[in-house]
Amino acid sequence: MSASVAMTLAGAGMAAHALPSFDQVKAGYRSSDTVLLDRRGQALQAVRTDKTALRGDWATLPQVSPALRTALLLSEDKRFYEHTGVDWQAVGAAAWGNLWNSRTRGASTVTMQLAGLMDQDLAMPQGGQQSRSVVAKIGQASTAWRLERSWRKDQILEAYLNLVGFRGEVVGISALSARLFHKYPSGLDAEEAAITAALIRSPNAPAARVADRACGVLQEQGLKPDCKTLATYTAQVLASKRNERLHADDQLAPHLGQRLLAAWPAKTPRPASITTTLDARLQRFARDTLRQHLRELRERHVEDGAVIALDNATGEVLAWVGSSGELSQAAEVDGVMALRQAGSTLKPFLYEIAIEQRWLTAASILDDSPVGLTTSSGLYIPQNYDHAFKGPVSLRTALGSSLNVPAVRTLVMVTPERFAQRLTALGLPLSHNGDFYGYSLALGSAEVTLASLSNAYRALANGGQYGPWRVQPVQGRTPQAGSPLMNPAAAYIVADVLADREARVPTFGLSNALAARYWAAVKTGTSKDMRDNWCIGFSKRYTVGVWVGNANGDPMWDVSGTTGAAPVWRAVMDELHRRHPDQQAHQTPPAPAGLLQQTVHFERNLEPPRSEWFIAGTEQAEIHLASQMGAARTLIHAPADRTIFALDPDIPLQAQKIAFTVVPGVSPRWSWRLDGKRLGPATNMKWAMWPGPHLLELVDAGSQVMETVRFEVRGAQVKEQGKGKPPR
Repeated sequence: MSASVAMTLAGAGMAAHALPSFDQVKAGYRSSDTVLLDRRGQALQAVRTDKTALRGDWATLPQVSPALRTALLLSEDKRFYEHTGVDWQAVGAAAWGNLWNSRTRGASTVTMQLAGLMDQDLAMPQGGQQSRSVVAKIGQASTAWRLERSWRKDQILEAYLNLVGFRGEVVGISALSARLFHKYPSGLDAEEAAITAALIRSPNAPAARVADRACGVLQEQGLKPDCKTLATYTAQVLASKRNERLHADDQLAPHLGQRLLAAWPAKTPRPASITTTLDARLQRFARDTLRQHLRELRERHVEDGAVIALDNATGEVLAWVGSSGELSQAAEVDGVMALRQAGSTLKPFLYEIAIEQRWLTAASILDDSPVGLTTSSGLYIPQNYDHAFKGPVSLRTALGSSLNVPAVRTLVMVTPERFAQRLTALGLPLSHNGDFYGYSLALGSAEVTLASLSNAYRALANGGQYGPWRVQPVQGRTPQAGSPLMNPAAAYIVADVLADREARVPTFGLSNALAARYWAAVKTGTSKDMRDNWCIGFSKRYTVGVWVGNANGDPMWDVSGTTGAAPVWRAVMDELHRRHPDQQAHQTPPAPAGLLQQTVHFERNLEPPRSEWFIAGTEQAEIHLASQMGAARTLIHAPADRTIFALDPDIPLQAQKIAFTVVPGVSPRWSWRLDGKRLGPATNMKWAMWPGPHLLELVDAGSQVMETVRFEVRGAQVKEQGKGKPPR
């Protein structure tokens, strides 16, 4: 025996001495995916985390079709169940063939090949040195002999099927059967098994050569295959780009999976699985409900949406749907964490501050009439959603019906900076201070995420206690209750208003998706130009948030809060309460300390008498109107003084007009005069806009100026409206 061979056998003996058991090999096997599990251990999502190889789940031998086992052993090791690791008959045939330079099958058994797969030092060199091949063969033979002594035959075959490399990056029978045939190993038929066996011998061979070898495997079994058809089929499966995941529809949480793994410590090995707080059944329901509703809204130019559901007590995320999937052109964008304008969903937190500071009560009267606020960029004139004004209304009505002007008047009292500080404390990711947003902050000009906004509403549900949301369970300790950020009594009043169906009537009517069969506080919101549509609300146990819109920022067409996000919110909330029924769910939550109820009457029967909640010390029985509230303060109703109008380049110039209106009672003998030229009688009229500063005068019959308004129209390059463009 030569020195080199002796050293090789010694090395093989050392390797064999450290030979792992079958259970150790199986336990050390890792899929190339990390699997997200729900709170009960059910698989939610598989995320590719190993880019070096594509491996599926470990397949046990009973999970592999008999056809594949037969084809494999015919192709690679006919006497597998007879030899003890080395097939000496095959070795002799191979040696004789090499001597006469004839083409014969190699002498490596399945057990020897497994030895090479388990120890790279025993792997056959590629393109190689003859001496190195001999050394590797000897090492494989020694290790194979020891494997046969310590492992059963079925264990050897099972390990081999899971560790053997196939075409390209594919390793193991699970990944191959999914990638090539889109089925589990148990479903492989005779032809598919023959192709698989052929790939083991030459993984990256041309399709024609693989098909030829597969045809030979079938013929060895006594079958009569159509080799031409098999060649066509082989070329098709090898050229296909199938999704290696068999149940793509069961990939329920792609965005959360990517987020969790992106945050995984860089030097820490990726785990085989990550347990989350999600509920797989609720996740599937929320995803399917969102997709179905968005299909119904496709004609209104809506394709994206997102849903999140939270447990009020723990902050655990029960559902996280980041997009509408195949319905979206930007399915990779996570709508739960994307920044979007909040719209009216910020109003509850504004009114909570005013009530907390005892500046307002739920019965306080606010003036919903035109107002112009001077800002550094011009005159700010808020409008209501329906472009109508209700006049004097209570805070309850203003919040319940989401009126804009009362909210802006309240922000003047609270100040934008104080409001921004509170929103930031509640976890909303405001990128600027309050002065940057100005009074528009009352109407949700700031960008927030669905997750942060929903969690802020969860703080309202918890009586002003703020705590972070979480997507992974906390082992061994009870979640903290959170930090008190809002006055519990003020938070309760705001929640009571949001749950009041009658308070929503002026804007939403009695019949809408916000009216649940159980107690629920809910708020909708729509951002500028209908680019974002929200519905956030909570019951005693859960908070659900829904966003609907377009990831690219395109406006929707005629989609309101009650037709966009609200139906999905209601369906998910109903599902939660259906699965977790509560006999007290319909009852109003108990009031915290410091609150009392008082029957109130409104002057001039402005609103019907009702029992109202007050922070102790702020209660009133009679609600009076301010002396000037609701009275006309000007003769020219519109436009307001110092208004700045901008021409829209997408709307024909002749279609852009400004309404000139007067208050009731102005004499019809009076006239409009614009820039010194008489326009006509002082009746309500529309004037086609023209760029430049303008002076509008209201003059009496004797040409005496009764009132003056200055406004400006800022020009733009006007173009014709494109075909197929939605009406504005």
